[in-house]
Amino acid sequence: MTGPALPPGLILAGGKSSRMGSVKALLEVGGDTILSHIVRRLSPQVSGITLNASDDFPNPLGLRLLPDRLAGRPGPLAGVLTGLRDVETRGISATHLLTVPSDSPFVPTDLVNRLQTGTDDPDAIVITASDGRSHPVFGLWPISIAEDLETWLADPENRRIKAFLQRHRVATVEFPRIETSHGLLDPFFNINTPEDLEEARRFAEVLQ
Repeated sequence: MTGPALPPGLILAGGKSSRMGSVKALLEVGGDTILSHIVRRLSPQVSGITLNASDDFPNPLGLRLLPDRLAGRPGPLAGVLTGLRDVETRGISATHLLTVPSDSPFVPTDLVNRLQTGTDDPDAIVITASDGRSHPVFGLWPISIAEDLETWLADPENRRIKAFLQRHRVATVEFPRIETSHGLLDPFFNINTPEDLEEARRFAEVLQ
């Protein structure tokens, strides 16, 4: 008996990286770029990977680029909407879209499997959590919510993910922290500052 089909994957890279001053996805951690780590971990879990970024985004891996449908970089929900509509436009036989951010190099290798088994409700949004915090940008989004999300984002006051989630049924899957010789690693560790980058590099060293 086969399990659920692999969903298409979307890496959200539409942010401004203002706190880092450079494109976070292309910073080096553990001898490779953050983006390369994400793609390597994600590839076996999805049917294909698209990068939600502007057309001029540096793209050394040659990923398919998908700019936001909405102007002004309005946040990750705009990337989710763009990905959902893209699945519809391309006629992909998929019920859900997987999203991950472009600044988290330690994406769990069992992310999709655990999210797919997190609920029996086909219309629920499935998000991750760790160490008592939810991480909705790591999510499995039903294609069926695209219309509601587009309507929601038409109001420029509506940008917060958690506010949108309150409109839908949501299942949350808890992931444990990983024991390493450098301490406990949150699998959804994201890099926003130079200090975060150095911390990620220390974890990468002990994971190799």
